[in-house]
Amino acid sequence: MEQTFDIQSYMTQGVERVVSDAVRATLKNPRESAYMAKFALASMAASKKRKKAEEAGEHIPPFLIASITSRCNLHCAGCYSRCNHATTDSEPVKQLTGEEWSVIFDEADDLGVSFILLAGGEPMLRYDVMEAASKRQDMLFPIFTNGTFMNERYYELFDRSRNLIPIMSIEGDKELTDQRRGKGVYDKLIGGMDELKNRGLIFGASVTVTTQNIREVTSERFLKELSDRGCKVVIFVEFVPVTDDSVELAPGDVEREYLKEKIAQLRKEHAEMVFISFPGDEKSSGGCVAAGRGFFHINSHGGAEPCPFSPYSDINVRDTSLREAMNSRLFRKLRDGGYLLEDHPGGCTLYEKREEVEKIIKEAI
Repeated sequence: MEQTFDIQSYMTQGVERVVSDAVRATLKNPRESAYMAKFALASMAASKKRKKAEEAGEHIPPFLIASITSRCNLHCAGCYSRCNHATTDSEPVKQLTGEEWSVIFDEADDLGVSFILLAGGEPMLRYDVMEAASKRQDMLFPIFTNGTFMNERYYELFDRSRNLIPIMSIEGDKELTDQRRGKGVYDKLIGGMDELKNRGLIFGASVTVTTQNIREVTSERFLKELSDRGCKVVIFVEFVPVTDDSVELAPGDVEREYLKEKIAQLRKEHAEMVFISFPGDEKSSGGCVAAGRGFFHINSHGGAEPCPFSPYSDINVRDTSLREAMNSRLFRKLRDGGYLLEDHPGGCTLYEKREEVEKIIKEAI
């Protein structure tokens, strides 16, 4: 039950495991290892900030997801962001500027946030925001990219700024990846991975796990190919259905238990890589960790949302501080009202309860 579950302790242990795994995974790369050792100290200091806030009655999540643009060049099958109309082909209007994101990063650093996940759209369309992030060496910025905009300018930035780690989206082999992301995308991904390895730069892979590819993307063959190419992080993201005709692709209890056991096995057998599952086994985390329990989401226009899969907001960071945004009325209602604690099918409890979330928003108007 919620009253017996220590969310602060749970999240801190998760951060410490990820950081220690990252230090171990980079031991053969002197520059990366040196940065990760420094980041480990910064992460410990951030944890102390969060613990102090917790003791004062305020919970600070260690993670923030920042969708820094709504524009993307791909049309991936089943993309939740396009289905929610959060991603478009056109040039975005009134999205947060690089300066505004810079302020958000400063506030997050002051609060004790350790990781800011940069997403989109396609985040590498925003070089200005990448530069702003590169200056915050006490925080780690995984960049969730489709990998099609890798170029010399970015390779040089990643070389200068080891706190920026590209996380390349891949669906398995060439057939599975091109089937979902478009013809030729797999070859561009592999080319980018090989160039990053040649330059001694670490990167990760993000895999959308479905009932169709779960065996492929957890296979020894697939993961060994990633490892051989220099991949140091694999993030398994459970597919969340946002249309009725894609429900059968969402992992159920059997698949989620398989993934949990498989990741535990992989962590033992592949010390050279870090394995993360999102949202992972929510039963062990006392429920969903969105809405500020473990993270929350800021969209490209500044709206503070519980999660990318739950695109509802009642507050904008343009009008308030990051601290106030993470304690918005919507977030408090979701955390205190038990909306995050129940079992649910598929990968996202808030998507299943979207009508209830919409009702909370309407009540505030």
